[in-house]
Amino acid sequence: MKIGFGSDHAALGLKNVLLDYLKEKGYECVDFGAYSPEEKVDYPVPGRAVAEAIRRGDIDKGVLVCGTGVGISLAANKVPGIRAGVCSEPFTAKMIAEHNNCQIVAMGERVVGVELAKMIVDAFFGAEFQGGRHARRVGLIGKVEEDYGYADAPVR
Repeated sequence: MKIGFGSDHAALGLKNVLLDYLKEKGYECVDFGAYSPEEKVDYPVPGRAVAEAIRRGDIDKGVLVCGTGVGISLAANKVPGIRAGVCSEPFTAKMIAEHNNCQIVAMGERVVGVELAKMIVDAFFGAEFQGGRHARRVGLIGKVEEDYGYADAPVR
């Protein structure tokens, strides 16, 4: 599995820890920035980059980190077909994979510590979409995009 990582400059530390952690577990990892604490990166930029890479099929899933996880996930969720969930504990990370078929897990460096963040990514990548009644609900989420004309929006 190929995983994309993105963060703003404030969450660079946790992103790098998680990137290394998942590399050690055998995942192929692609870093979409930030790359340096001196480089100011607004969270929508890497959020969008990871989401668009998933939409294009360049990567399979993503891990996004900013101060709270909210801003970067909001940017990712604006990309049609993308579902990113903010998680502060492992149960929610498991559920966003199993029930919502999320492709991206997001978290906040100011919210979770390193060991909890590792448990969150383990839960997310250890779970699989269950389909069934959940597929119908995920389809309804896609219908919202379709109704607003976003489903076929081009990737930029």
